[in-house]
Amino acid sequence: MSTRLLICDDSNMARKQVARSLPDGWDVDISFATNGIEGIEAIKAGKGDVLLLDLNMPEMDGYQVLEQIMAEDLPTLTIVISGDVQPEAYQRVKSLGALDFIQKPVNKQKLTEILMAYGVFSKEQLVAVDKAPASAEKSKPTPPVKPASTAEITSVSTDGGVGPLANDIRDCYQEIANVAMGRAGDLLARLLNVFVELPIPNVNLIEVSELSMALSAIEREHSTSGICQGFISAGISGEALLILNDSSFQDVAKLMDYQQDLDQGAELELLMDLANVLIGACLKGLAEQLDVSFSQGHPVVLGQHRNVSDLIASNSTKWQRTLAIEISYGIENYPIKCDLLLLFTEESMKTLNNKLAYLIEE
Repeated sequence: MSTRLLICDDSNMARKQVARSLPDGWDVDISFATNGIEGIEAIKAGKGDVLLLDLNMPEMDGYQVLEQIMAEDLPTLTIVISGDVQPEAYQRVKSLGALDFIQKPVNKQKLTEILMAYGVFSKEQLVAVDKAPASAEKSKPTPPVKPASTAEITSVSTDGGVGPLANDIRDCYQEIANVAMGRAGDLLARLLNVFVELPIPNVNLIEVSELSMALSAIEREHSTSGICQGFISAGISGEALLILNDSSFQDVAKLMDYQQDLDQGAELELLMDLANVLIGACLKGLAEQLDVSFSQGHPVVLGQHRNVSDLIASNSTKWQRTLAIEISYGIENYPIKCDLLLLFTEESMKTLNNKLAYLIEE
């Protein structure tokens, strides 16, 4: 009898990657959910003997799904597959009943080992596949994999594009940003000994005139300080912009056990430390997925104690039309507001889209 498997992830790219990473020869009936609400409904409909669950989703996130599964004693075995790799994230999902935790992008061997460890997939099935004649394997039909609510990605444009980002391309950028964000969040969590609240990255192709509008939520009633750092690789270039609400400095200093008085020089030092952690780790996470190597320039102070709109206006000559990835980091139980923007030149999109096409076709 087929195992009813449910893959719950808001990213079409991630769902495809997970489906391709299932053990060879596993007799499964695959269903898909794009958020936690759909996931719970699918489990109740009997489609989730095994659940492969993302954490960072709209509508209902993975933590809430695990809480409802536990509260209602729903019949499913859950393995979390997430870009949020903080130690606290692992501990929380285990306490909520998840069997295990795998970091994104999913590793096929690791997934197979975990499924075997919990008796979901047997060693006999694996041996049977290994011993199967090559001709039999080639002739074996591959079950169709169709997401329930999102169209399949059939191609990725490589011309760079000048119009709004198509949903499928945005989904790809959002997913690789999600993984990179998780790497940076993990480093920050370990540095400050906190739980970092991770959002769904916001991805858009925008004009520089729209950048201030996109950042309006950051400004609110607070002045901000910003650091900018350029980065470059073969065919890819851009700048990383870190913006911290000035009201956050006291809490950041406390968490970093900073003993000096918080004058403007000390605040700049803290801002530089945050930029080194978040920008470096995020770019490294992107580089690993895209199989590139980024060189980083020297960090430049955009300004201290200024409105976001002023920061952008005084640096607008650097950015024209840009692919903007916005990540808003929060710290649980602290009113810290820190935003990281990755601004890629429009010329970079041809290389980036080619890289994404390769990832999708793997």
